[in-house]
Amino acid sequence: MIALDTNVLVRYLVQDDPKQARVATRFIEQNCTDEKPCFIGQIVLCELAWVLESAYNQNREQVAYVIEELLQVGQLEVQQPEVVWRALNDYKNSNADFPDHVLARVNQSAGCECTVTFDIKASKQPAFKLLGNNT
Repeated sequence: MIALDTNVLVRYLVQDDPKQARVATRFIEQNCTDEKPCFIGQIVLCELAWVLESAYNQNREQVAYVIEELLQVGQLEVQQPEVVWRALNDYKNSNADFPDHVLARVNQSAGCECTVTFDIKASKQPAFKLLGNNT
């Protein structure tokens, strides 16, 4: 199995650098098949969400759509897809960042009761607990 790095996936999706986009597209279309899907790790999805939001000004709905589509492509295998689906659903229904939701769901799948954080936005989600002076 071959894994894709975030930069290859970004070039394939946004097609903003003609040379790298052409190379990424050719590679993905020739090497990522139903029989031998390419692997996308959760870190890659987190980086992808950040890049799409910060560098390409994509909104939450657009980012969620891209991740949902990647989860459904037979030529790609996402790490722990059930965890990512849950994180994606959480992301769609909150204002916390996608990587925060992935982190919380990965931690839950490892048996953690919660994830402590100083991130006020994330702490409003059920899987998080705000760490403060009283904790």
